[in-house]
Amino acid sequence: MTDPSAPAPSPAPDPTVVSPVALNGLCETAEPRQPNTESPGDTFHMDQQMKISDVEDKDLLESSLRLKPHEAQSYRKKALWVSWVSIVVTLILAIAAFTVSVMRRSASAFGFAFDAILDVLSSIIVIWRYSNAAAVHSAHREYIACVILGVVFILSALTILVKAIHALATKVLPEVDDFLYSVSVISGVACVILAIVKCMLGKVLTSRALITDGFNSLVGGVMGFSILISAEVFKHNPKVWFLDGTIGVLIGLTILTYGLKLLVDMVPRVRQTRHYERFE
Repeated sequence: MTDPSAPAPSPAPDPTVVSPVALNGLCETAEPRQPNTESPGDTFHMDQQMKISDVEDKDLLESSLRLKPHEAQSYRKKALWVSWVSIVVTLILAIAAFTVSVMRRSASAFGFAFDAILDVLSSIIVIWRYSNAAAVHSAHREYIACVILGVVFILSALTILVKAIHALATKVLPEVDDFLYSVSVISGVACVILAIVKCMLGKVLTSRALITDGFNSLVGGVMGFSILISAEVFKHNPKVWFLDGTIGVLIGLTILTYGLKLLVDMVPRVRQTRHYERFE
């Protein structure tokens, strides 16, 4: 008969129950871990790592491995904000540049105005690209945006080239005044700032579409300053009347080359990712 006053022996620890806090995940439980017991979130994270590391052109971008979810959403919102600012600024600049082009017969001003319109369109495409929060790392959506940008670049480049070549063929002489200078300086500074911000965000998000939008803004900045340079050169040396049209041709060829490269690089990737998971 058991003595009731005797202390009850402490129960032996169950070998199948191990505190994960105490061991910090360094020891395994006595029972073998059953397959497929991970949570859906863990399974998704493991799958996305395998897809990106094993195959470069799958359904997720590299940013999905480097950015935490809240960081990715923060950068996505910044990209949307910068795109809206870019639309407002470049639309105003486009109107001013078109005015200069008509009043002063400047081929480079027309080229800048058309590039500003292109910048508006590319920013709209970027807004579509990041409008879906779940698609922040979607490679398929990224490649589609790049293909659309490539088509827009090519169409815009052809228009700029036609206008610049016509100016050279008909020997159109640019006129110089303070309004032209003001538009050139403001356009150049604003577009360069936008280009830097877009490229920084594109690098963090590994977004070719954002970097392309930044490249287009950079071209706009160069064109803005080129209006000032060509006008100043013509003012002091009228024999160099062709500089304005020549700059327009060079810029048109640059945009055309970039647009063709986008299509060559991205069309195959769209085809490769069209059967993979899409974010809706």
